[in-house]
Amino acid sequence: MRNTFAVALMLAASLGLAACDKKSEDKAQDATQHAEQAQEKMSEAQDKVNDAAKENAEAAKAQAESNKAAAEEAAPAVPAAPVATPESK
Repeated sequence: MRNTFAVALMLAASLGLAACDKKSEDKAQDATQHAEQAQEKMSEAQDKVNDAAKENAEAAKAQAESNKAAAEEAAPAVPAAPVATPESK
């Protein structure tokens, strides 16, 4: 009876350890895959941030040009040299 119980206990312990070890490997592989996916997403996000920064710079440049053109249009025209009239002679 003791011998049968000992063998059954050893078999259950071996199966338990084998099952735990497999899950650890699976979890490690899953963690690696998730880390790679996270790195790819971070790279994509950084690219989008860079694109947005370029667009903001272009928009600021266009705004400055627009402001300059508006200022030139709003500036009063420079009067021409006075024209001599017959009364002033």
